[in-house]
Amino acid sequence: PATYLAAIVQTTCRAKGWPLDKSTLYTKVTNFKTEKDINERLEFGCYVYGMYLEGARWDHEQGELAPQLPKQLIEDLPVLQVIPTEAHRLKLVNMLKTPVYVTQQRRNAAGVGLVFEADLDTTNHSSHWILQGVALTLNTAD
Repeated sequence: PATYLAAIVQTTCRAKGWPLDKSTLYTKVTNFKTEKDINERLEFGCYVYGMYLEGARWDHEQGELAPQLPKQLIEDLPVLQVIPTEAHRLKLVNMLKTPVYVTQQRRNAAGVGLVFEADLDTTNHSSHWILQGVALTLNTAD
């Protein structure tokens, strides 16, 4: 997954003439609940479906992180849009830089597991969600 995301940034940088070392990824949770809801392809970037949210839930009506419901430890995240952008243009306000791990153990046997950091909307301070252990995973233990 990390290599694919790097390729998206490189392709966008070539097409738009941006310096690669000054480019980054920005993510946005869409209103699409499944990949079947997507009607058109993005010119730059991609959609990611099948991620799981731990430590919080996604409030579809407010479009932001919300506290977990009782006895619900993992929730499917709606479709995430990954957008390459120039770093100096990115101004994140009311966002949580959320780690995206391959597994729920947050690492593999080699001690590696972080894929990238996703930006999730929130009105709470980021420390609230960090203490809750909020993270996204690509796989669940089930």
